[in-house]
Amino acid sequence: MFGEISNPTIKVGTRKWYTVPVSMIAHVVVIGAVVIVPLMAVDALPTPASMMAFVAAPPPPPPPPPPPPPPTAAAPPPVPVVDVNPNAAPVVAPEEILPEPGLDLSNVGGVEGGVAGGVIGGIVGGLPSAPPPPPPPPDPIRVGGNISPPTKTKDVPPVYPTVAQAARVAGIVILEAVISGSGKVTDVKILRSVSLLDQAAIDAVSQWEYTPTLLNGVAVPVIMTVTVNFTLQ
Repeated sequence: MFGEISNPTIKVGTRKWYTVPVSMIAHVVVIGAVVIVPLMAVDALPTPASMMAFVAAPPPPPPPPPPPPPPTAAAPPPVPVVDVNPNAAPVVAPEEILPEPGLDLSNVGGVEGGVAGGVIGGIVGGLPSAPPPPPPPPDPIRVGGNISPPTKTKDVPPVYPTVAQAARVAGIVILEAVISGSGKVTDVKILRSVSLLDQAAIDAVSQWEYTPTLLNGVAVPVIMTVTVNFTLQ
């Protein structure tokens, strides 16, 4: 190329004079484009994700939650309405008690048909007489004569005590029993005792029952003697 400039083979008369300079400029432009365009495209390369992770700023923190609403003030309790009765008695004791006007107790007379010593507002004629107290229960009548002994309707045999059996104790316990008008034994008293057998005899007789004893058509309590026999087998 530079040889052509110093010693051109083309004659001036055969080609245009500007052909060589235009060719030189075209080569320079092509070479410059080949070298410069890649250099200018470096900034357009994608940035790696790792570099973005280090370079990118962290996201801003979330905003704080709103403050809770202030507590509502409690409603004041209702004031109780006191119903003041003008005729009610005063709460505070008065310093001096004055006579009530218009009330004269000096000439208060009795009420016709009233009872001496009565009170104002009482019942005219007084209260009726109280009923007489009930008569006391009749004393038990001993069986004998016109009083026949009642008939036993319930018999409970005595339980032989183990101690008495071991001691070979036997015998007859005589008791005095009080029988009510309904025929139940209400009281038992020992007349002849056998020390190891007394309580067993009392327990048995207390459960006995009899037919009611009638006197003039009325059931009456009676006293009769009973015996409990303990025999060793």
